[in-house]
Amino acid sequence: MNMGRGTLHLWCAYPDDLMDEAAAGACVQLLSEEERARWQGFKFEQHRREYLATHALARIALSHCGDLAPVTWRFEENAYGKPAIAPACGLRFNLSNSLGMVVCLVAEGIEVGVDVEARARAGSITEVGPRMFSAQERAQLEALSETERPERALRLWILKESYVKARGMGMAMPLNRFSFLFGGAEGIRMAIDPGLDDEPLRRRFCLLEHADHCMALMVESRTAREVKVWEARLPSAVPRPLELGTVRWFAGAASLREAP
Repeated sequence: MNMGRGTLHLWCAYPDDLMDEAAAGACVQLLSEEERARWQGFKFEQHRREYLATHALARIALSHCGDLAPVTWRFEENAYGKPAIAPACGLRFNLSNSLGMVVCLVAEGIEVGVDVEARARAGSITEVGPRMFSAQERAQLEALSETERPERALRLWILKESYVKARGMGMAMPLNRFSFLFGGAEGIRMAIDPGLDDEPLRRRFCLLEHADHCMALMVESRTAREVKVWEARLPSAVPRPLELGTVRWFAGAASLREAP
C-alpha cells in the first residue's frame, strides 16, 4: 500500500474475535518472543486477548503500509514505553486498546497518538477524571447538566491520552497543564502551558466514533489530514474499509494561562 505523506491509516480490530482458539493461535505466531512472554504474563484471559489483538493488529497494519511481512517487524521503546519501529523506516504508529476494540494509527514522517474508550466507561471517567482535568476543563464540565457530563468527560479523557501518547511521554506528563476547551467557532481548541515546551498550532486532532467506542487522533501537523479507516477481523490480514463520516479537525489555540 502506498501511504502518501498526507494520509493517516486508522485500523480497528476486536479482541473477542480471538475467543476462537485457531484465530488466537494464528495471531500468536505473528508476535516476537518478547511479545509472547508479555502476552503469557497476563492473569486474566480477557486481558490476554486484548494484548494479543493489539499487537497482532499493529503488525498487520504496518505490513499494509510498509514493505515487511507481519512477523518481521521489530520495535524499540523510548524511556516512557512508547514503541517505535527499529530500525526507523519513516513510518510512525501508535496503539490503544479497550476490552471491546483495539486500534492502530499509522502515518509517515509525523508523530501520532491515538486513544480509544468504550462509551460504557463514560460514567467511571466522570468520577475519576476531574482529578486529571485542568481548571478550565473542570469549569466547563460543571457548567453542563448531569446528563451531559459523562460524554464530555469521555472526550476529554481520550483527547488528553492521545496528546501525551503523541508526545511519547505517557502519564509522565501532567494532564492538568493542558486543556481541551469546547465551544466557540473553533468547536474544540487545545491550550498548552508554555512550561510543557510545545506549540499548540503544530498539533491537529479529531474525534471519531465506531461500534460504541470513541477515538481521539492527535497528529504533529499544521494542516488537516485525510484519514482512511480499516477494519480487521483477526487473524485475517485482509482489511475492510470503514466509512465513519466526515472528519473534522481541530487545532491548538493560546497557551493555557491565556485561554479564556
